[in-house]
Amino acid sequence: MQLMIRDQDEGALLAFVKENSGSSTATNTDGWTALHEAAYFGVLGCVMILIESKTSVLPINQTALLLAAYRGHVSCVEYLLEHGADPNICNKEREGPLFRACENKSLRMVELLLRCGASVNKTDNQGATPFHEAVRTDQLEVCEILFQAGAKISTFNIYGESAVLHRRTGWMFQCLGLPTDGATPLYEACKNDHLCTVEILLSHKADVNLPTKSGLLPIHQATQRANKQMVSMLLPLTSKKMVSSSGISPLHLAAEDGLDDILELLIRDGYDVNSQLSREHRLMYEDHRSTALYFSVCDDNLEAATILLEAGADPNLDFFNPLLIAVQKGNAELVELLLMYGHVHASLSTHKLGFPSAVLLAMNSINVLKLLLDHGCDVHPCFDCTNSRHDQNLTQTVILFQFCEAISKYSIKEPGPLISLLLDYVGHIKLCSRLLEILDGCNDRKHIKSKAGTRDHHSSLFITHYDYKTTTDRQGRHRDTR
Repeated sequence: MQLMIRDQDEGALLAFVKENSGSSTATNTDGWTALHEAAYFGVLGCVMILIESKTSVLPINQTALLLAAYRGHVSCVEYLLEHGADPNICNKEREGPLFRACENKSLRMVELLLRCGASVNKTDNQGATPFHEAVRTDQLEVCEILFQAGAKISTFNIYGESAVLHRRTGWMFQCLGLPTDGATPLYEACKNDHLCTVEILLSHKADVNLPTKSGLLPIHQATQRANKQMVSMLLPLTSKKMVSSSGISPLHLAAEDGLDDILELLIRDGYDVNSQLSREHRLMYEDHRSTALYFSVCDDNLEAATILLEAGADPNLDFFNPLLIAVQKGNAELVELLLMYGHVHASLSTHKLGFPSAVLLAMNSINVLKLLLDHGCDVHPCFDCTNSRHDQNLTQTVILFQFCEAISKYSIKEPGPLISLLLDYVGHIKLCSRLLEILDGCNDRKHIKSKAGTRDHHSSLFITHYDYKTTTDRQGRHRDTR
């Protein structure tokens, strides 16, 4: 019979059914009868023959009605309903014919099923309703019909997977096209960038402040989708208290994705530029970032950083100072901007240094280093070092990482110009033994040593040795004094 149905050979099927009484109720390995087969392939003539032969319409794993709805065969659905098929019997996932009709974007089938008593708010195993499916697939007319039939627009599903988790791991659940976070239809519409659907939902008073189980709101998704118009629609209705409770501001998302126009829109609406990520959200980033400013600096977004700083962003709130990030990236424009608002001597809390942290990070960028120096970076500590050939009798252990050690450890390609630039800002100063050794390999060593007031030992002249004594300052550093 399967071959007859697939070939749409109604005459052969009719003759076979008449000659083989009861054969039409036999099932295959999937539990399908001939009626299931005919409904699945949408062969209305065969469906009619099998119904008239008294084949049961009751479910065997899946009803014939559900199969016809799944495949979008409206005429078969209509005929089955007229002959007693139940519009609310579901498959093992608890998906009914109405859910399938919404999935297939079949307006006529939705209307037909609703007229025949399909439950408009029936949920599947994941807590999704037909309305969720209509919103997800951006079917405005279907949404309106479901509204009129009594669909609840703020229904939650039952799953509690973190929305930030699926954001940070590639949106794996979003790719399935199903709500997985206790999301409302409005949240789903924003997530799928369906502006017109959002407008309809808002016109029906959908609540914009119902969060997902992880605390996210529709405005988070609208921002993430870079939909300025959608954000504008949600802003007047969204509670800043609810946003604060979520642990992440739309400002963070706008800054992370380089959405400068939305960033400005949010700031004008009064969103706090110094809002910090909650601990839970910070831990998702290796650098434990917390502010929108940090996101913009990491993205090399000068415009966004300018917008935030001019709006009052504090550049000293993050675990790692944004200035140091800009210095490390070698972004001179960002460094210059941040120096106007922050402290040039921002330190690395993860390193115990005997010299400015910014100098360590700028060693391979002379232009950035000069910017730091021009803005008052004190580099005298770079030469206040214990690594002198005459410091053999020191008994106190020095735990600070020294400038000369940094040059050696990080294999600076051209240490000569670096040391020469620093000397321009400190004048004559005694170079430690390690720096002298480093300079011995530089072509311009004579010029650099002359800046420091040290004679080149490669020349025919000897270095003059001055009497000196070792003193210890409050930090435990040893100084040579003449």
